[in-house]
Amino acid sequence: MNNPLRRLALAAVAAAVGLTVAACGQVQDSSTPPSGAAATTSVDTLFGAVEVPANPQRVVALGWSDAESALALGVQPIAVSDWLAFGGKGVGPWAESLSTTSPTILPTLELNYEQISALNPDLILNTRSDNSKEKFDELSKIAPTVSAPAGTTIQYGTTWQQQMQQVSAALGRKEQGDALIAETDAAFAAARTAHPNFAGKTVGVGSFFSDSYGAYVDGDSRVDFMKSLGFVNKPEIQALSDGSSFYVQVARENIEQLSADTTVIFPIGGDASALKADPVLNQLPVAQAGHLLIIDDPVLANAFSSGSTLGTKYAIDHAVPLIAQHTAT
Repeated sequence: MNNPLRRLALAAVAAAVGLTVAACGQVQDSSTPPSGAAATTSVDTLFGAVEVPANPQRVVALGWSDAESALALGVQPIAVSDWLAFGGKGVGPWAESLSTTSPTILPTLELNYEQISALNPDLILNTRSDNSKEKFDELSKIAPTVSAPAGTTIQYGTTWQQQMQQVSAALGRKEQGDALIAETDAAFAAARTAHPNFAGKTVGVGSFFSDSYGAYVDGDSRVDFMKSLGFVNKPEIQALSDGSSFYVQVARENIEQLSADTTVIFPIGGDASALKADPVLNQLPVAQAGHLLIIDDPVLANAFSSGSTLGTKYAIDHAVPLIAQHTAT
């Protein structure tokens, strides 16, 4: 599973159909506070308050973009899950230079608890995940585990702001995290000011994977990105959601549902040639009007999908000019 974004697609499909992925090798509860470390910080999570040690040194980042969030705060995880199949250090190019060591690369959907336990972590970050209570309980036997914030209802539905809040609180760097959130919010505000025509326009955000289409709904980082620019998720797309997933499948015969004032779509696990050659997609009203943006740069598609402060700022710099070219003035 080496193609960029393929893991993301599988996570979306798993969330949509309620797939339960078997976790391998459950461990016995042997967790104890690291020698000399005191649990001094309480972080509210989906599964209750979690006490984490001061100044954790051996951080394992399992959640989607958790590693990038830690790196943005100056903390290098000893192990990471490479959700977007970046390879190398398991993070996007906008974060890779912040990692001066080579972390252990861990599985994503199917956790290996023995491998994680053998790393002897003093903190596990799993803030953007499928929100499995079973996985949380098993991970908590190994080390304090910070999950999604309380009230999260959608799998992988932790926003980039919430992720940074959770991670910075767990790492004892809340002020630094607040500053990164403010910096990213300011970048969105500048983009809105530069492009007032985005305000109120409907958007359809979709993907193409394994010869099928899908659309993203409220609670997804890509939709949140577009809404932060002033767009409104197309109501007809949002109506397809049952509120439990960030992603809905769109049958080819219903592909017109993706047509909005502006539509952004990208391939998962392949290049954009199939999208560019699809006669049905390119006959949609949005395409005929010149307002269909096909993201054919895999780095940009990854940034657009990352949901981290670092990836989001990269997408603001590089995706917004393309969005502007495909949005009516």
